[in-house]
Amino acid sequence: MRHAIGILLAAVFVFLIGTGTAAVRLAGKEAVNENTTVTEEKGEKNAPVQTKDELNLYAQSAVLMDASTGRILYGKNENLVRPMASTTKIMTCILALEHGNLSDTVTASQNAASQPKVHLGVYKGEKFLLKDLLYSLMLESHNDAAMMIAEHVGGSQEGFARLMNQKARDLGCEDTYFITPNGLDAKEEKDGQVKLHSTTAADLARIMNYCIGQSQKKEEFLEITATRSYSFADLEGKRFFSCNNHNTLLGMMDGAFSGKTGFTGGAGYSYVGAVQDDGRTYTIALLGCGWPPHKAYKWSDARKLFQYGMERFHLKNVYKDVSLPDIPVKGGIPSSGRLDEPVMISCGIGGEEEKTINLLLADEEEVTVQTEIPKELNAPVRKGQTVGTVIYRLNGEVIKSYPVYLTEGADRLTTVWCIKNIFIKYLSMPGVMGIIPDL
Repeated sequence: MRHAIGILLAAVFVFLIGTGTAAVRLAGKEAVNENTTVTEEKGEKNAPVQTKDELNLYAQSAVLMDASTGRILYGKNENLVRPMASTTKIMTCILALEHGNLSDTVTASQNAASQPKVHLGVYKGEKFLLKDLLYSLMLESHNDAAMMIAEHVGGSQEGFARLMNQKARDLGCEDTYFITPNGLDAKEEKDGQVKLHSTTAADLARIMNYCIGQSQKKEEFLEITATRSYSFADLEGKRFFSCNNHNTLLGMMDGAFSGKTGFTGGAGYSYVGAVQDDGRTYTIALLGCGWPPHKAYKWSDARKLFQYGMERFHLKNVYKDVSLPDIPVKGGIPSSGRLDEPVMISCGIGGEEEKTINLLLADEEEVTVQTEIPKELNAPVRKGQTVGTVIYRLNGEVIKSYPVYLTEGADRLTTVWCIKNIFIKYLSMPGVMGIIPDL
């Protein structure tokens, strides 16, 4: 009897090992031996929304941008480097809000007092609240207020310029270089190169996006730039000042809520501003928008750009439920325990991921969805393991990606597991337990 049981055990062992090996080999033959991409494309890549100046703008450089995503909706020489005049002051303002306190006392230096018009007309040693100077800066565009703020926050004009340039780099504005806090035309030599105080329309709009929507001090920035008029005095109460907001668009266009004008002889007229309409937020930047006496050109261009955006682009949720295939796992243990069955693991987008992608799209635009997952995985794999990505693109640009996770795991098939499984199966065979006591 013992001899018969031994022969039976050996036969079962050889059968199961052979079956497992065959199953592993079969999985290896059926599976592709490299990772590939499974793709679900919805529509084809579209050409850029706009390729020429169909609006016939006055500005030498201009951009209309989706403030929520930074996507350029309309551009004219938007990456051309140009001086930007007092639109510089949006950066001066936001840095002052982030690095200073509105209740700070700021003292005018001789350098600040000597700044050219447009200026508040401060005297050396005169003291003001930082809050009051920010209204002076953004409503009347006073150059001396800008210098006082810069020296207070940065320690010097040069120190503040370093803060400005670092923030520009942080925001991805690689074509922007700041020298002055007030936007006066300037140049300097650095690293053997002559650098101009300059930016691009695209970079300037990105900075505006940060000021109105991303900075922790955005509410303070918006409160200042939306104020129509403001009055204050120096801290000794000897002189009183009144400021009026020169952002004419606030009163001439519904939804306009922030902006800054600028002018120098080198820059011409410039403007950066923002408008909200039906849940949509647009920013624009205009550089080189005429020279005297064409002061109103910027308002014409601003209205054209904003109206173009509101008429052509509509907010859409482009999220789509994507069908994800099960992934075969090489060398894994099937959940059923049967080695002649392939190991297939399901996957999905994480439950905590937000299933909303709101974009401003023109009617002819369509988003493509691409799924990147491997054709095969090697055991062991665990539940929750990241194995791929679902990517949303618009005009070839990635706008959103979601990680793909395994919804279950699979252990690796080992000799120990096979032996253990053999004995379990053997002991479950009819009549075996009745034989064991006689061993």
